[in-house]
Amino acid sequence: QVHLAECGGGSVQAGGSLRLGCAVAGHTVSRKCMGWFRQAPGKEAKERGGVAVIDSDGSTVYADSAKGRFTISRDNDKNILYLQMDNLKSEDTAKYYCAAGDYAGSWYCHLSQIFTSWGQGTQVTVSS
Repeated sequence: QVHLAECGGGSVQAGGSLRLGCAVAGHTVSRKCMGWFRQAPGKEAKERGGVAVIDSDGSTVYADSAKGRFTISRDNDKNILYLQMDNLKSEDTAKYYCAAGDYAGSWYCHLSQIFTSWGQGTQVTVSS
């Protein structure tokens, strides 16, 4: 069974930074696609959107809203997934989830449906 646990969320002022972590058990973060998703307040789970993904080869892709401000990375030795968030904006307010995919490779990694294992989420609130 895959278990993911996010940490690092909190409340920050606009322009601030947070670093989210996701401890993973039962899954190797470097083996398949890993991703960060977020669900804005008042939105349904089906509206959870991708923020950033990292493939088994280390390649990354970001949502346009995150590009240039967020960085996804892995610590392969510790089996932890990270999301560094800089220059946070109020629109970044959401519950952030890490997720593990079932496949690797660019053909699969951009497909949201491959992410089948999820953490419980961590709240990020950005005030202006």
